[in-house]
Amino acid sequence: MIEGKAADVIVIGGGIIGAACADELARHGVNVLVLDCQRPAATAAGMGHLVVLDHSPAELALGNYSVGLWRELAPHMPDDCALRTNGTLWLACNDQEMVEAERKHAALNECGMACELLTGAAVADAEPALRPGLAGALRVAGDGILYAPNAARWLLQRQPHQVRQQRAEVVDVEGPRVRLADGQWLQADAVVLANGIHARTLCPELPLEPKKGHLLITDRYPARITHTLVELGYVTSAHQGKGPSVAFNVQQRPTGQLFVGSSRQFDQDDAAIDAAMLGRMLRRAMEFLPDLGTLNGIRSWTGLRAASPDGQPLIGEHPAQPGLWLAVGHEGLGVTTATGTARLLAAQLLRAPLPEPLQAHLNAFLPQRFIGASAHA
Repeated sequence: MIEGKAADVIVIGGGIIGAACADELARHGVNVLVLDCQRPAATAAGMGHLVVLDHSPAELALGNYSVGLWRELAPHMPDDCALRTNGTLWLACNDQEMVEAERKHAALNECGMACELLTGAAVADAEPALRPGLAGALRVAGDGILYAPNAARWLLQRQPHQVRQQRAEVVDVEGPRVRLADGQWLQADAVVLANGIHARTLCPELPLEPKKGHLLITDRYPARITHTLVELGYVTSAHQGKGPSVAFNVQQRPTGQLFVGSSRQFDQDDAAIDAAMLGRMLRRAMEFLPDLGTLNGIRSWTGLRAASPDGQPLIGEHPAQPGLWLAVGHEGLGVTTATGTARLLAAQLLRAPLPEPLQAHLNAFLPQRFIGASAHA
């Protein structure tokens, strides 16, 4: 143990990943200090879609495990966290996308996830507001939505004897100690870096790329849709290239407001709204929800997803800085995978058994695949 330490563990970043890590460590009796400088965070900018993706076996395992943990937390969460299991409809526009729906159905079924293929007629019955003529869909019953800013706040506050918060800017990290903007050094047994794209400032060697996204929210209206609606083109083509892209992604919040997404722009650090990209995104959304154009949009904004080269987060100890732990690079799945990330990171840090569903996938998340000697071997 380190004499004169500020806490057992210092967590940098009070967004959903940092909050989940702090809460999980506190559950094991660890005293945690969370440092956050209130920069714009992806937690506040995102849709809060709890969605299991399957671009890789590791991503599928982490997402499925994490959504299950959110469901375990649901009975304890306050209403303002807005956790709902509304399910996702992955929409197929044509026969090619129905083939993708069938592949996805098989992969999720193999993991024991409740999902079913719908015909075009069944889609029309389930969501009458959608345009006619869709080929079908995959319905994933266990996906949900969450108001992430309130969920992060709740996670940070529910164990006040174990978790302290301090508003402070960290300007330097050296293993298990940090330097604040006022020059003060704080020391701990370990430091967890969980501040999204801003982690690059403290660790320039991290291979994190910003992916800018736009969102728009409407005024409050009577229920128009019941599921979160996402086009299968989101995964088959729309967001697979390196250029700017849009894809249909809409959910109705418990307030009655519609969240409309999504867009991607690479290497964009500017948070300003790109009117052309926003317009392109909304036009795509109206191709699926024709009545959307009659609704009043009250606010639009952007956020920066922190993406790694292989699309998987970095979860584990920094290979070149013992005592510095990483929980970054979640791209658009930070809210979904916060709980599983916290379990996996805490297990490594505390030298405890890894969560059984993730044991076979640990190497897919370790930072060594990008930084340290093994990355260059």
